[in-house]
Formats: sequence, C-alpha cells, structure tokens
Amino acid sequence: MSAVRVGDVRRVLDKAYPPHLAEKWDAVGLICGDPADEVRTVAFALDCTQEVADRAVELGADMLVVHHPLLLRGVESVAADTPKGKVVHTLIKNGVALFAAHTNADKARPGVNDKLAELVGITPGRPIVPEVPETIDKWGVHIPAGSAEQVKQALFDAGAGHIGAYSHCSFDIAGAGQFKPEEGADPVEGDIGKLHRGDEVRVEFVAPASLRATLIAALHEAHPYEEPAYDIVETAGSGNLDTALGLGRLGELPREMTLREFTQQVANALPETAWGIRAAGDPEQTVRTVAVSSGAGDSFLAAASKLGVDVYVTSDLRHHPVDEHLRAGGPAVIDTAHWASEFPWTAQASDIVEAALELDTEIISLRTDPWTISAHPKES
Repeated sequence: MSAVRVGDVRRVLDKAYPPHLAEKWDAVGLICGDPADEVRTVAFALDCTQEVADRAVELGADMLVVHHPLLLRGVESVAADTPKGKVVHTLIKNGVALFAAHTNADKARPGVNDKLAELVGITPGRPIVPEVPETIDKWGVHIPAGSAEQVKQALFDAGAGHIGAYSHCSFDIAGAGQFKPEEGADPVEGDIGKLHRGDEVRVEFVAPASLRATLIAALHEAHPYEEPAYDIVETAGSGNLDTALGLGRLGELPREMTLREFTQQVANALPETAWGIRAAGDPEQTVRTVAVSSGAGDSFLAAASKLGVDVYVTSDLRHHPVDEHLRAGGPAVIDTAHWASEFPWTAQASDIVEAALELDTEIISLRTDPWTISAHPKES
C-alpha cells in the first residue's frame, strides 16, 4: 500500500468541495504544509484556534481540515508572537498541514448546508441562492482514424469527457475528411497542391469552458495534423434547481408543527452552545416549508421571503434586519449559534476523506463558539 500524502487529501477535498465554487473574497485550500508529506491521521474542526492546533498536535495528526480559513482577514504577519502566527508556527513545527474548505463547502452537494438541512428535519432541495452553473462546452474534433484513441486519451487526461460520475465520455462518428495543402503547409498526409481524402473520426465530448485553453493546447500537442479541425459550442445549463449548487437549502418537514415545536426540534438536533436557539415570530404559527443557511445568513432574508417559506433557519441575525423583515411580512426566523450550524459538517468531511483514502480521522469537538455565557434575570 502506497503512502497517503497531503496532496492526496487535498485532491479528495477539492473534488468534494471544488475551489472554484468559493466566493471571490474567500481563501480556501492548503494554507500551510507540504503536499508531498505523508499523512496517517487527519483531524477535522470548524476553526483553527490555538486550542484546536494544540489538540491536533496531541492527537498526532499530520493534517488539520477546517471550515473557516485562518488567514482570511488582512493578515500582515505570521510572526510567532501574533495570535495567528503562533497557530501557524505550532502547526509547522509539529508537521501538521492546514487545509480550509469554506464557501466552496457551503455551496457543494453534499456540503455544509445539506448537513444542516438534514439535522433540522428536511430533505435538502434547491439552494436559496443558486450558483450560476459553469458553462459546458460541446466539442467536435476530427482525427485521422489511426490516431483517434491517442488523441482522445490526451484530451481525457486534460479534463475532457466528464458527465456526472462518469469519465472518458465521448461519441465517435466515422467518416472521410478532405483538404488540399497549399504552399507553406507541412502536411503529415497528402501532397502540396493536391486534394487529399482520408478516413477520419469525429469525436464529440463535453468539457467545462474553464478548460478550453488547456484542451486546445492538449489537442495541438497530441493531434498529428499541424492544423487540427475542431468546433466548440457553448451549451445551456440544466436548470434543475433541486440539484443545483449554491448557498442555503429549501425543504419540507414531514408534518406541520408550531414554530415553538420546530425551534425545539432545531435545538435538539444541533450541538449545544451557551447561546442556545432563539426564534422570531408567532410561537403558535404552523410551519412546514423551511429554508436553511449555515453561518451568517441575514443577507438572505429577502431571498427567503421571496421563496415563500414558513421559517428560515440561520445564524448571526441582527435586530434591525430581523425587525424590518418581520414587519414586511417575512417568514419566521430561527437564529442559531454560528458554530452550531456548521460544526456538524466536520463529520461529513471526515467521512468523505475516510471513504477515499486509507488513513485515520479524528474530529476535534472543542467548542470554538466565542460566546461562553448566557444569562437571564433570576426571580427574587
């Protein structure tokens, strides 16, 4: 059995949570560590605090995977006498690589929002804010029959031919091609000034538009002709919102219940914090259609309203946005601690890595929610 490397874990996580899904302001991926280093144990946590870093070292972890990027906000120094610098030095000195999957994991399927949806009791459906689907190109490439398999393999190696869970997808059409080399040409087949006809195969396949330049380069490298004949057509997206990527999820409870009952159901399902769970709306109103958004979600209040849900579950809600939302007739809202809505993702990420690679995983269950006390007046 070959050793598992940091790069192998990164590859598995990038496949599950594609980096291109991350918001432009985000900082996802490998934060520190050598991709060539061996990994026997991977630890998972929501945040990389000093306590979490120390715990990863205690566990003998070779890699730590977190949701929130350590170096996201205006870091100008990682000196060991700064808070974040101390974390980085702790990890590097003890050979622990650090990797973050943030908004890309929020949008992916399955991702952070799917885990939250399942825990509160709904089957995750469409996103609140769908990701604009990546443009897919449909290619047609004409190749001399004797070189078709070689060229196809080069294109597949460059990323072409993936449809869902299938790879090496193509359709071949046999036919005859013709051309007449003019002065200055350097034909592999045929003669200058003479019309040439030969057996060719038209190979059709799909590929992300983002790979267009890469595939054109691979085609020119592998194709025997100096001027390969090919065409590219941009296709429309599938438009299936129920399986679309994006932020948040919608779903329906198996039965109607009151907001009071559903709030308790959410509290029972999520890890406990000092903050607890609070709700805004009529406690006795019935709810069934639910929207969820892990982490800070008050920017999606209007979107949840437009979707006509009965209740919206998210975190980090503020007084004025919620007050104005309810005054405008928006759905009830349930406010959880940020950490509570996202920490369950660590089990999902751990399962994905463990299923793909032969190594050990550990979930660091330290509660990194910053709020530690919740108080109410005592009766005198």
